[in-house]
Amino acid sequence: MRESLISIRRQIHKHPEYGFQEYETARLVAATLSELGMRVRCGVAKTGVVGELGTGTPVVAIRADMDALPIAEATGLAFASNVPNMMHACGHDAHVACALGAAMLLAKSSVHGTVRFLFQPSEEQKDEQGSSGAMRMIDEGALEDVAAIIALHTRGLPVGSIGVTAGPALAANDTIKITILGRAAHGAHPEEGIDAIAIAAQVISAIQQIVARRLPAHTPAVVSITTIHGGVKENVIAERVELGGTVRSTGGEARQRLLEELERALEVGTALGAICELSVFEGYPVTTNDSIVADSIRAVAREVVGPERVVDLPFDTWAEDFGYMTAQVPGAMFWLGVTSPHVPHPVWHSPSFDLDEDALPVGAAVLAASALRLLDACAADEISMR
Repeated sequence: MRESLISIRRQIHKHPEYGFQEYETARLVAATLSELGMRVRCGVAKTGVVGELGTGTPVVAIRADMDALPIAEATGLAFASNVPNMMHACGHDAHVACALGAAMLLAKSSVHGTVRFLFQPSEEQKDEQGSSGAMRMIDEGALEDVAAIIALHTRGLPVGSIGVTAGPALAANDTIKITILGRAAHGAHPEEGIDAIAIAAQVISAIQQIVARRLPAHTPAVVSITTIHGGVKENVIAERVELGGTVRSTGGEARQRLLEELERALEVGTALGAICELSVFEGYPVTTNDSIVADSIRAVAREVVGPERVVDLPFDTWAEDFGYMTAQVPGAMFWLGVTSPHVPHPVWHSPSFDLDEDALPVGAAVLAASALRLLDACAADEISMR
């Protein structure tokens, strides 16, 4: 299958599409599933595709996300994105290829029950109504009767290896916007104004102390300020600065503590005379891997790639809207190793991101074998639907 999966991945990579706009990717997916004899439904969650193989219960789902990121590709690859300022910089093209590879394998297998393939739009962002692709697919019944669900994500592990996490696997995330309002003045007389840029520097410094000095060392958390906009002219003291960033936590009380500490950090700006406002836009929940599903994936991976190539990984502060799905039904996301001497240090969400395509058949095989193992486990009542 290797060459076929590479061809699929490169076709998707060359034609990246933004969230809820994955029309060409969806057509490719639907055509491939139809050729395999599956029942196919298009237009789910706007641009998603659902395919089914087999009949009856239990139902095990395989999910793959399809959207790209608004990043200008700088890899120089022969199959690099031909869409300006858009590329697959997170491996979703590989996720789709692996899931289609699993479909090819399972179409030749004896399936006792139903395997449902969920090709999901818009994992990276929410729409105008505040819904991501996973949320919309759930709303439109994609998880109906599903007893277990699995997915994979590319990771900085050697090709041929699989990472497994049991329990909380990926963080809850929130987007933050901070507005600092000072008072404009002539640049020659800063004492007549309230310098929003200088105050923003103090606020950012206070924010950087939250994880390092305000939280216990055993609490996984990230607060990153990633955008700053302010000022209108070189000789004008800035009246307004806007900061943007992301907060990653284990959810619940840990999340609330972080937001409280952010409010406390803004008091630095207030003390210096500015008006500081924090807006929080709730992101995705924690992705929690069901222990039985994770154990099944681990056992299968040891058979497929060998026990020495299966590693247990801890909680990571990446975030995924797959967490909405694992909150509904028992599920787990595993990690697919994609590094090699050819691609030694990929950086996710960067213009230079790439991966070693030898990983594609590995991901396909582990997805397919895990689905079969989970069908048996569900039939034996080892996994209970929520």
